[in-house]
Amino acid sequence: MHAVGRVVHTHRALRALPKADLTVSLPKAALAMWSGVEELVLTPTARAELECLVELVAPTAVDLNALDADMLEKIEILVGSWGGNVLDADLLGRLPKLRLLAYAAGTVKSTITPATWEHGVVVSSAAAANAVPVAEFTFAAIIMIAKDVFRTRDRHREVRGQEPVGGTGPAGEVGTRGLRIGVIGASKIGRLVIERLSTLDVHVAVADPYLDEDDAAALGVERMELDELFAWADIVSVHAPELPATRHMVNADRLARLHDGAWLVNTARGSLVDTEALTRECVSGRLSAFIDTPDPEPLPPDSQLYDLPNVVLTPHVAGSLGTEISRMGDLAVAEVGRFLRGEPLEHEVHADELERIA
Repeated sequence: MHAVGRVVHTHRALRALPKADLTVSLPKAALAMWSGVEELVLTPTARAELECLVELVAPTAVDLNALDADMLEKIEILVGSWGGNVLDADLLGRLPKLRLLAYAAGTVKSTITPATWEHGVVVSSAAAANAVPVAEFTFAAIIMIAKDVFRTRDRHREVRGQEPVGGTGPAGEVGTRGLRIGVIGASKIGRLVIERLSTLDVHVAVADPYLDEDDAAALGVERMELDELFAWADIVSVHAPELPATRHMVNADRLARLHDGAWLVNTARGSLVDTEALTRECVSGRLSAFIDTPDPEPLPPDSQLYDLPNVVLTPHVAGSLGTEISRMGDLAVAEVGRFLRGEPLEHEVHADELERIA
């Protein structure tokens, strides 16, 4: 099973962790995140398993900069998440024993620095766990688009059962069969979306500069260049990382390549899409869009995108929410267990990957 797919089974791995030998001193650890986040990230089961592996310097989340020097010098493991301290050279100089950052959230870029690896810290990210709800959301959105659910709902509400209501799918006819779906980015999320799309009778193509023909064949998709993908697809779904090179990769020229009635779905980052160009296309009625992450975020109150019948706007809800958040804590605790048992991590982040990951 692919490493990304295993995250949904992490709770089983947690139960399988061996209990620590109480005669052996456990490594000191801290929960480096905003206060209260630890209650969302760690279920009672995950916390119990973590406390079999490490000794927490505090039962709740901590600000590392507020800890005294003696305590900082003892910490070997950080379980981080949203709001965690930046691991720069200054802070790392006060954490001489730190060996592992198990990050129970998505991107680690707001927490790590080059000094993190120079200090010899191993970094793990729960991005794979956060990818699961985004892929589920995207898959559901594509189904709803194919059935023209959003416009049909509005029309049904308007006529109130007094007229038959039908829709028009992105390929000109309602239904998923035969749809051409273009995926931008064979990322963790992109691959999970592809996996779910394989359950439908659709055609999938992927544009990703790091994906070769053999990888595409293994995924069961066709590899295309970006311009070709836009000219081909009925629905384009964006799953590339936010990088300087990806800013406005969905621009006016590429949107113009989409056929009339096509849809753009963005559950990645808003900066990947030229909002002004997309707004023009949607105002004209030629294209439709499902946008969970606009640019700017949120859109200004006077944005036309709020009111267009061919646009679905959601306020960044595709990622982990509610009960989904603890999946990332499960993954982080499982990584702590692997690290302490001397096993390879399944979700390690390497310094040379930063330029191309989210």
